[in-house]
Amino acid sequence: YARAAEPGELSGLKFVVCGAEKVREETHNLVHERFGPVPLLEGYGATEASPVIAVNKPTDNRRGTVGGLLPGIEARLEPVEGIPGGGQLFVRGPNIMAGYLGANGQVEPPPGGWHDTGDVVSLTDDDWVKILGRVKRFAKVGGEMVSLTAAEDIAVSVWPECRHAVIAMPDPRKGERLILVTDYRDASAEPLLAHAQAVGAPELAVPRKIIRVPEIPVLGTGKTDYVAIQRMAEAELRRAA
Repeated sequence: YARAAEPGELSGLKFVVCGAEKVREETHNLVHERFGPVPLLEGYGATEASPVIAVNKPTDNRRGTVGGLLPGIEARLEPVEGIPGGGQLFVRGPNIMAGYLGANGQVEPPPGGWHDTGDVVSLTDDDWVKILGRVKRFAKVGGEMVSLTAAEDIAVSVWPECRHAVIAMPDPRKGERLILVTDYRDASAEPLLAHAQAVGAPELAVPRKIIRVPEIPVLGTGKTDYVAIQRMAEAELRRAA
């Protein structure tokens, strides 16, 4: 919408709420450039939470977070090995589903009412949420846990106008290795390493293997289709073997 609209067409907006996929930095900047001080409020939820868990507010909008927990929602973090400063998020509250339908046709409630979001987050003292990544979106490289989301963020910072996805593949020497799939045709590892060093990011979070594709596949929701990307990477590695 921001790319297609003329500056005056959305002049009536008071704020914009975004969810489902992480809001990229260039999206924040584009909205600000095109429409002025219209707050872009990032939120977070899950179908099992009816569906909102947290959201930023026009009066308290903290870029880089998905906002504060809604009233009535309890949260707890369970440590994840190798990931300091956060944990796996469990939520409980009146908006959490009664449970999943089991094979016997009966509803199976979440243990103690706690729904496992599958996300690794950090929480501030006032319950503001910052997503560090999905539990499945971490790789163990050389014995260290590396966020695939953080690796993607490096590529986004270097080539913000393009789309990127980072996946992990088995590696006989390091356990796993990172592979960047990108639609930027001139992508190389050197600018990624330089940016990582400039911002103090670990070099383990920099993919050395890069696969260039005409287009990054996405789902109908606009989310990155990691299953399709995994297949593309596997096919490319087989061809290169």
